[in-house]
Amino acid sequence: MNGHLIDRPDGRTGGENWTDNYTELPGGEGPRLHLHPYAETFIIRRGGATFSIGRPLSEVHAHAGQVLVVEADTPHKFVTDEEGYEAVHIHSSPYFETTWLE
Repeated sequence: MNGHLIDRPDGRTGGENWTDNYTELPGGEGPRLHLHPYAETFIIRRGGATFSIGRPLSEVHAHAGQVLVVEADTPHKFVTDEEGYEAVHIHSSPYFETTWLE
């Protein structure tokens, strides 16, 4: 297999009440510039955000119904749209590792 499988960090099986990696933010919020040593996938369920990604930073707007993948070791940050944002953030690692750049 050319992929990897990650179990729930809380040790539970099944998909009920899985709140890890779930993000809901009001408008105008988001994390400062950072990177991870693994890819991060954003599945946007409601609203949208403007992401700043890469070296140099480039902006991309992502909205509900889209999936954005930020590759490993790539600086990124985002600011949510006025109506807010709901998404699942998938860190392709069993542990969160973040290097803050701002």
